[in-house]
Amino acid sequence: MDGAFGICSSLSDSRVLPEHRNLGTSVATTAAGSNRGEDPTSTSRMKMDTDPNTTVTEFVTKCDDYQLFQLTKFYQDRLEEAIEEGVEGFALVLTEEDHFSGQEYQKVTELVEKGNRADSSKLLLNLVLEKGSQARRMMWESFVKMHQRFRKLDIILEEIQELGYDPTNYMKLRQNLSEIPSHLKDVQQKHKEMLRIQTETLRVNTILIKEKVKNFLLLDRYAELTIISTVRDRTLVEHELLARGRDHEEWREKHLPKELEKIRTDQLFQSNLSQRKSKSGISAAVSGVSGIGKTTMVQKIVYDWATGKIFPHFQFVFSFKFRDLNTINCRINLRNLILDQYPYFGNVLGELWKNPEGLLFIFDGLDEFKDSIDLADNWRNTEPQSMCTDPECWCEVSDIVYSLIQHKLLPGCSVLVTSRPTALHLLEKAEISVRAEILGFVGDERKEYFNKTFEDQAVAAAVFKHMEENEILYTMCYNPSYCSILGLSLGPFFTQRDGKQQQVPKTITQLYSYHIYNILKNHGREIENPRDVLLKLGEMAFAGISEKKIVFRNGDLIKYNLQPSQFLSGFLMELLERDDSAQSVVYTFPHLIIQEFVAALAQFLTPDPGDIGKLLREAHSKEDGRFEIFLRFVAGLSSPQAARPLEEILGPFLHQTKCQVIDWVKEMVEGQIGNIESETDKINLLNTFHYLFESQNKALARATVGSVETLTFNEFSLIPIDCTILSQVIGLCDTIKELDLWGCSIQCEGLQRLTSILHNCHDLRLSSNNLGDSGEKLLSEALKNPECKIQKLVLHNNALTDSCAEDLASALIANHSLVDLNLDYNELGDSGVKLLCVALRNPNCKIQKLELYCNNLSDSCIEDLTSALSPNQSLIDLNLGNNVLGDSGVKLLSVALRNPDCKIQELDLCKNDLTDSCAEDLASALSTNRSLRKLNLVTNLFTDQAVPALHRTILTCRSLMWINLKSNQFSPNGERQLESLQESRPGLTVAV
Repeated sequence: MDGAFGICSSLSDSRVLPEHRNLGTSVATTAAGSNRGEDPTSTSRMKMDTDPNTTVTEFVTKCDDYQLFQLTKFYQDRLEEAIEEGVEGFALVLTEEDHFSGQEYQKVTELVEKGNRADSSKLLLNLVLEKGSQARRMMWESFVKMHQRFRKLDIILEEIQELGYDPTNYMKLRQNLSEIPSHLKDVQQKHKEMLRIQTETLRVNTILIKEKVKNFLLLDRYAELTIISTVRDRTLVEHELLARGRDHEEWREKHLPKELEKIRTDQLFQSNLSQRKSKSGISAAVSGVSGIGKTTMVQKIVYDWATGKIFPHFQFVFSFKFRDLNTINCRINLRNLILDQYPYFGNVLGELWKNPEGLLFIFDGLDEFKDSIDLADNWRNTEPQSMCTDPECWCEVSDIVYSLIQHKLLPGCSVLVTSRPTALHLLEKAEISVRAEILGFVGDERKEYFNKTFEDQAVAAAVFKHMEENEILYTMCYNPSYCSILGLSLGPFFTQRDGKQQQVPKTITQLYSYHIYNILKNHGREIENPRDVLLKLGEMAFAGISEKKIVFRNGDLIKYNLQPSQFLSGFLMELLERDDSAQSVVYTFPHLIIQEFVAALAQFLTPDPGDIGKLLREAHSKEDGRFEIFLRFVAGLSSPQAARPLEEILGPFLHQTKCQVIDWVKEMVEGQIGNIESETDKINLLNTFHYLFESQNKALARATVGSVETLTFNEFSLIPIDCTILSQVIGLCDTIKELDLWGCSIQCEGLQRLTSILHNCHDLRLSSNNLGDSGEKLLSEALKNPECKIQKLVLHNNALTDSCAEDLASALIANHSLVDLNLDYNELGDSGVKLLCVALRNPNCKIQKLELYCNNLSDSCIEDLTSALSPNQSLIDLNLGNNVLGDSGVKLLSVALRNPDCKIQELDLCKNDLTDSCAEDLASALSTNRSLRKLNLVTNLFTDQAVPALHRTILTCRSLMWINLKSNQFSPNGERQLESLQESRPGLTVAV
């Protein structure tokens, strides 16, 4: 499979070509917008300040038919995506101008109607390419006319504007850059062949003795990833894996389909090299958390270049791993740095220096580099040897890397650097043209990965189904390395043939516990004292987390009494990978999360744990979140379900440690649950809930969360995984009195994650969450639950319409607990309220307070409401404010108020355009009413003419204790008359 990466882009400087902002592998990018080395009067810059419509129209006019055909082919892939949202409009223009037949137009629009816009735009462009030149000209002219409506199309036209008038130069630039002298062709061919051999195979670890490592063809196993722009620069207070997982889906949904442009890896270095002569070249930085696929992406880029698929404008590509560069502990020059790894270049490197635009340098894993690289010029040593400007100059490796990135060495060459987010601060002041972050798998890409992992597709489907049903596992499966571990761990549960299916892991700790258990079990005969070895390994892993260290050396192993020879075979090879490809041997855990699990496991294996509570408190105090996953694993390993499989092989965990861990979790929850004022407090509380969930300790949950009166996250954005954790934790308790999620943007998907616990909340506040009708239908199911405890439900401002009213009405009839329902600021309308009246007329409906403020109601629904109020024996508080009932609506409502069976005690009719015409009806109705205590008539159109009627209302309705008449049109005299009524009725309040 060709794993072309899509990329998203956003410009900070409109003068910079879009590829500056774009990266491949489902990567999104942002341009730095530098104008280094450009001549502001050059031909390619002269038209920047003119109308792009004029410039591009002139450009298209100057193209002959063949050049226009080439231009369309050149941009075809990007145009397919750029015109998706408006494809039917472009098809209509081509049809009206007789370039498309009616049948062709129908085929294009049918795909749109089926939701296949991508296929529709692809078909349109293919049809245009099959037509004559006039169709292509018409298409481009329509692009010019409508480009401002479509950001991605606008970017392409801006780029054409940048490139000036000469289409010949435009098309030939890439070809010219790729030309290579004949005497270098042999070494280039040898270099490509060596790189192809090195990169064509992908090594995949297993937990099997016979096949510890499986080799696959890269193209067979390579899975497409998604990369997004690193515009999201918020300070991380969480573990980097979690922080990216938390907002990964939300960010993708918000930005990928819209303003961000998605391109492939072969477009990564287009702008300054293949389409624009620049003296400085491009430096690109791609970040991603551990295991996301940065190194595999680099391998695929090198393989594709070596096989001629991408980057023809680069004559030579040199790829280095920072891990290997760590072994160089002396001064060196760029010539020898290359010859150490690619000795066959011999004496030809001098020729390469003459054309730096044809060179690409790749440096993988900045976070693993032992030396400091600070790209701020004012910090660095400015002595000549630190400013490496000559490839023959001897200096530190860090200076060579720095000088290449900053275009001080071989200006014109291009550089790609990959890094975990934790080391990105080193590049903050670098001259980076393209910044991107690998987002990982999205949507069906996860499923595709598991289909490739398991030969048995039934097992693949079962594993994916379990993962999909467990939102915590599913959300974290944006990470390919995590998917690999999950596949290794879950696979055995679905391949057992004896019918004795074990309980499949549901927490992350249980998952990794079974992963380590499978490794130990498969290597059982070769292990001597595995408990002692894992304790030592865990101590080293913990030290690595403390020091932010993921690469270990022989000296580290010896320090923790581990023999390097132990890692040449056996189960330790599965836990600590040995890499001896460099000049010295280094070791890394297969994934950062494995290092964190082993570090946590060591806390339960030590014979003398000491004050583990102190250790956990100190780890939790680290604000950079480096210990977050470690702490979750520690909490999880206190659970019998997670500990049991490992205890079978390692022996029982220390009871004292388990007790101290449980005490610490309790301390954390109790300390945090009453302190959730700030956003950081709420993030910390969610983290403590993760500890509670991983512990699977119902008694602990009831002792901490179970006694909580109120749990509030108002105005804190919760993504689906947060809702899952809330659901899991609250599910460990019997009930919770108040759950306040006002303004948390959970939407229908988040609500779906909470459905299992909604019925256990007494007071449920879900205002301003954009739940929509589909969300309300989920709530209706909760209300119908025979065990539903909801007494108050607030659905203020949730885009509810009459489409959900029938479900809600049936739920109100079935429910026996709900007494307070707030539906303010929705769009139920008259038809929606009429449906609700069906429930209000039913004697089983227990609603006492109903709020319908601002629901676009008119007098059309009042007759139904009136007929419901008389038989209803429970409703005492009705809010109809800020609607358009008018005088006719109040006249109809007065019929119900006259009825002695009407129980309404509080009635809100504010902002309803009421005039003097309805005052007599209101007075007449209330003269016999014995229940109404509060009446709100604020902000209506009453004048002094209504004063007599209102006067009688207040005097004759003996139950009325409060009436608000503010913001009407009374004269000062009228106001005094109304206020004076308070003197004749003790306890009465008249607000005017």
